[in-house]
Amino acid sequence: MSTYIADLLTDSAGQNFTLHEEHLNTQMVRVLKAIGYDRVYTKGKGPYLYDNQGNEYLDLLSGFGVYALGRNHPTVVQALQDVLTSELPDMVQMDVSLLSGLLAEAILKRCPDKLTKMFFCNSGTEAVEAAIKFARYTTQRDKIVYCDHGYHGLTIGALSLNGENVFREGFGPLLPGCLSVPFNDLSALEEALRNRDVAAFIVEPIQGKGVNMPSDEYLPEAAKLCAKYGTLFVADEIQTGIGRTGKFWAVEHWGVEPDMICMAKALSGGFIPVGGVSMTTQVMEAVFNRMDRAVVHGSTFSKNNMAMAAGLAALKVIDEENLVAHAGRMGDELMAGMQALVDKYELFKSVRGKGLMIAMEFGSPKSLSLKAAWTMLEAANKGLFSQMITIPLFKNHRILSQVAGHGMNVVKFLPPLVINDRDRDWILGALDEVIADCHKVPGAIWDLGKTLTGHALKSKAG
Repeated sequence: MSTYIADLLTDSAGQNFTLHEEHLNTQMVRVLKAIGYDRVYTKGKGPYLYDNQGNEYLDLLSGFGVYALGRNHPTVVQALQDVLTSELPDMVQMDVSLLSGLLAEAILKRCPDKLTKMFFCNSGTEAVEAAIKFARYTTQRDKIVYCDHGYHGLTIGALSLNGENVFREGFGPLLPGCLSVPFNDLSALEEALRNRDVAAFIVEPIQGKGVNMPSDEYLPEAAKLCAKYGTLFVADEIQTGIGRTGKFWAVEHWGVEPDMICMAKALSGGFIPVGGVSMTTQVMEAVFNRMDRAVVHGSTFSKNNMAMAAGLAALKVIDEENLVAHAGRMGDELMAGMQALVDKYELFKSVRGKGLMIAMEFGSPKSLSLKAAWTMLEAANKGLFSQMITIPLFKNHRILSQVAGHGMNVVKFLPPLVINDRDRDWILGALDEVIADCHKVPGAIWDLGKTLTGHALKSKAG
């Protein structure tokens, strides 16, 4: 048996950053080194990463939500091995495959009753691109409405619906006919829809950038407005879906039934890129309405057997391990523990989220010494304080987390759904220590703040 890859990994061990600096994104290497994240990981198992020194890390980033089952789940590994050894025909193209039909059936059983058809693709951004095209063709309208601060992907169509300018700048002109409205603002949405020329309203039930929560009436009333004006209601569940929020779909928290649901990330089982759109029969049959249009939209790799098997195995694990309910319980316990810290520390302003999609927001303190230090950071770069939480969490407690978005003092946790009670206590203990240190001026964390300020000022000057 060939050991080509194993030998290559052994012979090239530790060259990660050198190779990336020379051949890939040099700036990403610089960022990781500047904030002390330049580790060489050698193993991943469940919610944990291990570096070449044998250190264990708790991964609360989970590949931006891809690793809902944790890394290298044995059920998914076995499913992929079954496909690899079965010599199945794959991507025949002039064919319809069994595994894609089985995965479509399994997903649709978990969708609202009105969603009866599936389209598969390779990623979340491709799912959004498909939703844009399908909505336009079904309604024969051009316009798409999206929300400020929303995130739907980085290809040109999806980027045109991106509510953060940092991602859009310099890549225009973008798709015409895309209109932004404030999230949680029903009056603005109705104003955008009232001319009956909008094909779709595409919205994240909970916004990923910032973990911005809707009011209880927002999504149900938005769906009613869409129905009133003939606009399709599209839920982007690429990050929120498949158990993340303590419901299989986040829209279930508010009793909403969309016309389309975009999905990806967790459906992969953490191995093979896969995305999809579930939709009504009306939408599917409007787009694929004649035999000569059977191939009017698709993708070469979209229904490959490995991706379909990974999706089926992921759903099996979620059911067998009761991960949707587990995510809800664990999220409630984490947020209750964090709320106790909000009550304890003046810099910690609020915690929000659902299930295991959690945001912690920090803000200006009242005490004079802390306020002066806070103002220094904010003047250098808005949102810089959040890195004074994530960096010590990583360096001192080996917890990998993320800032929730550009220019905001919000730290986001998106853990694998398999975290346990030990992990919960690990997180809460680490947060207590890190946030307590932030209230000591002068102190080691504020020395880090000065370093971050220097980097920020240099970056602005350069």
